[in-house]
Amino acid sequence: MSAGGTSGGSISGGGGSGGNGVAGTAAGGASAGCATAGTAADGSGAPQTAPSGYGQATKGGGNASPVSVSSMSAMQSAIDAYSGTGGLVLKYTGKFDFSSITDPCVQHTLPAQTIEIKNKSDITIMGDAGSSANFGFHIAAASSNIIIRDMKIGLTPGGDASDMISIEGMSGGMPKNIWIDHNELFSSLATCAGAGDTAFDGMIDVKKGADNLTISYNYLHDHHKVSLNGYTDSDDAARHVTFHHNLFERIGSRVPLQRHGLSHVVNNYFLDVLTSGINVRMGGYALVEANFFEKVVNPVTARDSDEIGFWELKANNLASAADVAPGNCAGISWTKGDTGTVNATDWKTSKAFPEALGYQLTAQPFQCIHDGLRAVAGSGKGLATLKCK
Repeated sequence: MSAGGTSGGSISGGGGSGGNGVAGTAAGGASAGCATAGTAADGSGAPQTAPSGYGQATKGGGNASPVSVSSMSAMQSAIDAYSGTGGLVLKYTGKFDFSSITDPCVQHTLPAQTIEIKNKSDITIMGDAGSSANFGFHIAAASSNIIIRDMKIGLTPGGDASDMISIEGMSGGMPKNIWIDHNELFSSLATCAGAGDTAFDGMIDVKKGADNLTISYNYLHDHHKVSLNGYTDSDDAARHVTFHHNLFERIGSRVPLQRHGLSHVVNNYFLDVLTSGINVRMGGYALVEANFFEKVVNPVTARDSDEIGFWELKANNLASAADVAPGNCAGISWTKGDTGTVNATDWKTSKAFPEALGYQLTAQPFQCIHDGLRAVAGSGKGLATLKCK
């Protein structure tokens, strides 16, 4: 391979707190990590017209007439020409041939390709059926009320200078009310000479005071570092992020990495996570509810910062220390980490979530998530939602 890389992954685009008391509940009636009894999927439901979770107030471009754009440059031109308020809806119809990238390790040597949305609000970006893109998005400063849905984005160039979706506060303000929904994002688990795991940077990064986000029904796969929530250990501005109904598959780490802030991680499917899953640091809190974990290293942990964070575990497929002990049937394993690392090896709540959520989102049973989420998560699924029996 050129650039000295060796491939390590696919290039295809293809109630109560604590860990106890799951048996016999709406969480599927199971007490072990690999139990299959319980509520199963019952097909797909209608698309959401508005987000659930912390991003519930997001309306995007509203009823503005859609404008079709077929390229990155056309999309950027439309955003640049937009006044910034009143509503803009863009329908992206472009296509990118991912098979044209025969060596993923070339990508980090190329210039980044990023759509800039800065100090502009009330925007919806929708991928058209069959569309695909090789560029990312930077939502920055006072850019609020932004929706990105149904986009397929992969193998973006630029290495650590490029995120697929970056949401970042700046001197001009902080983004608020953001909905990232039904997208497919992927790169490669290749290890590239001169780049390592920064050959492709973050998938969905939330930084510097960005607040009130919902990240839902996305298919995020074949990538080293998925979601940074907090730029550095000192990035302590309030952040509220809901992750629901996302499929994380063949992932290195950061699902999410959370410094400070509050996250509700509910009804996600974590499959083949290689380094760490939900990593809560610097006094952050995560409510980890009704998720399905399978073949995950360090599914819930606090590591790699001077201060730990905290978690409330509620109605997940893993219900007790036995479910995460060596030899468990769910394929859960642990690594020690640096001094100060705390792993959820007892699978108990470390601290209760400190405030009311402020929204209604009824968690579905974890067995339904396992059985049915793949059929509705990601782009090209008609924005369908998950129904459970």
